[in-house]
Amino acid sequence: MRKRYYQAMEERIPLSSSVESINNRSPTPTQTPTNSLKSFEVEMNTNTLTNTLTHTTKEENEYHAYPDNHDHNHDDELVAPSSIYTTNKDTFLYHYLPTKYVDQLYPTDVPRSVQLWRKENMAVPACYLCVGLLQGLSGPFINVYPQFLGASEAQQTTVSSIRSIPASFKLIFGFFSDNVPFLGYRRKIYMFLGWLMSSISMLALVMMSDLDRVEIVNDDDGGGTSLAPADGAPSIGILSLSLLVFGTGFWFADVMGDSIVAEKAKLEPVSSRGQLQSTCYACRFFGMMIAAPISTYLYSNYGPKIIVILMAILPMAMLIPIWNLYEVRYAEIKSTREQCGEIWKTVCSRAVWQPMAFVYIYNVLQVGNAAWREFLMSVLFFKDWQMNTLFVVANVLLYAGVIAYKYYFIKWSWRTIYVATTLLNGFLSAMQVLLIKGFTFGLSPFVFALGDDVFADFIAGIQFLPTTIMMVHLCPAGSEGASYAMFTTVNNCAAGMASALSSSVFLGIWDVSKETMVSGDLSGLTKLTLFTTAIQTCGLLFVKMLPRTSDDLKRLHTDSFSGSRIGGSIFLAITIISVLYAISVNLLNVIAPGWAGES
Repeated sequence: MRKRYYQAMEERIPLSSSVESINNRSPTPTQTPTNSLKSFEVEMNTNTLTNTLTHTTKEENEYHAYPDNHDHNHDDELVAPSSIYTTNKDTFLYHYLPTKYVDQLYPTDVPRSVQLWRKENMAVPACYLCVGLLQGLSGPFINVYPQFLGASEAQQTTVSSIRSIPASFKLIFGFFSDNVPFLGYRRKIYMFLGWLMSSISMLALVMMSDLDRVEIVNDDDGGGTSLAPADGAPSIGILSLSLLVFGTGFWFADVMGDSIVAEKAKLEPVSSRGQLQSTCYACRFFGMMIAAPISTYLYSNYGPKIIVILMAILPMAMLIPIWNLYEVRYAEIKSTREQCGEIWKTVCSRAVWQPMAFVYIYNVLQVGNAAWREFLMSVLFFKDWQMNTLFVVANVLLYAGVIAYKYYFIKWSWRTIYVATTLLNGFLSAMQVLLIKGFTFGLSPFVFALGDDVFADFIAGIQFLPTTIMMVHLCPAGSEGASYAMFTTVNNCAAGMASALSSSVFLGIWDVSKETMVSGDLSGLTKLTLFTTAIQTCGLLFVKMLPRTSDDLKRLHTDSFSGSRIGGSIFLAITIISVLYAISVNLLNVIAPGWAGES
């Protein structure tokens, strides 16, 4: 017999009892595990139970829960089937918290490998939290610091593009981890190396340059003082290189986290499906929500150095939970040819190309009003703190939208979610016309804009999770890294295309220049607002392409149009073209700054 099972199983069926005594018990019907340990009955017949206690099958080996006191040197010796439901009496918090709270953190009605707050799984939500914290910290820093160093508008675009370039290679990162294990692991070591790379890049920036701000006296300003970069401040080139290495490690680790979630989400029972992803993304948006205002405050009062130090420390803190992360070592890996064949078969399925076509079309149509920010600052005279407040509150409501979906809307059909949120978003976008005309119902323009603009992020938070949950169920087993990265890349590229349309195409239809709006002519802005609102709402014309539920998604696999080479070819062509477009734009911003008309 293999090593003895962990203590949780001993409490349910003592291992000291003989297999014969187990077989002599009369079979009991299968029941769904409950939070009460006493009422728990194992979900398998007695023969299967005997087999479970003596060995594991190939199917059970796909993913395994792992005991808290495991030895990392023997990962391949001790395994536990991922379908096993364990007690939470072995957790540290069991002795200190009321049972109802322990059951919420470690629910016994889901497999142990899906209980995110166990030590062997903690790295997964921690990775999402770290991603959100770093996005929140780096955003204000990258928006302000290059300009402080004297970067031109074109160089500022270059710095932002440098950070985004590695995101265009998420598909390659995922495919690499699926096919090339390192030290026997497909995810764990690569996540470790990704965060280590991010940490070292920021640490090098701190040690090799002077990020402090110095106070200088302005003779032309009657002896007033201002802040300037120190003599040893990094050049734009050094800053860009540091952010490139940071972004590469950041997105590499992020892809590993997504891949693990895609694997674990398939183990969720139907009753709790979607909870794992919603918890992970709630961690991510929570990190963004708290980090953005902290970053703004720290930069304003203490300068950029403290921000870069935090960006070096946070990824390093991830190394401890990654060390405890359990992953099957030396798991069976299909050949590259087989994986490519499975991905091709997957994208040819109508259950893939039809809903992903909706995701792409819908997101391309979500074009923004590119002149709106200029209107708020130049016509309504919003101050920097007011614009920052809009940004902070938007992050708060984005997080609130994710939480609202997790606890209230997760049982709604995907179509209902999109129809309701799109109509509500259209209404709020049209309300911007009232602000342009000055009808704010007695409220100040800032308060009106706060409720109007920011609430749209709450809607975006609700909309975000249904598509990510759908994407997970489209991933073929063994190729979760490449396939999930491919699906999210389609989503991200569509958003990038919408941004390009709003700033490069629609912005030139009517005169919405700063000079025209300041002069009092807001007719162009009104027309652009109504036009973009109508375009956004047009996404409802394609909502029937989206399945209602995961059951509808499964039925599409057997549809007469499933297995269409034409559908798969179009999907892959759009994916590849979108990726090449994103890479080309980012590279042009680096190689030829100002090509898009920036100064």
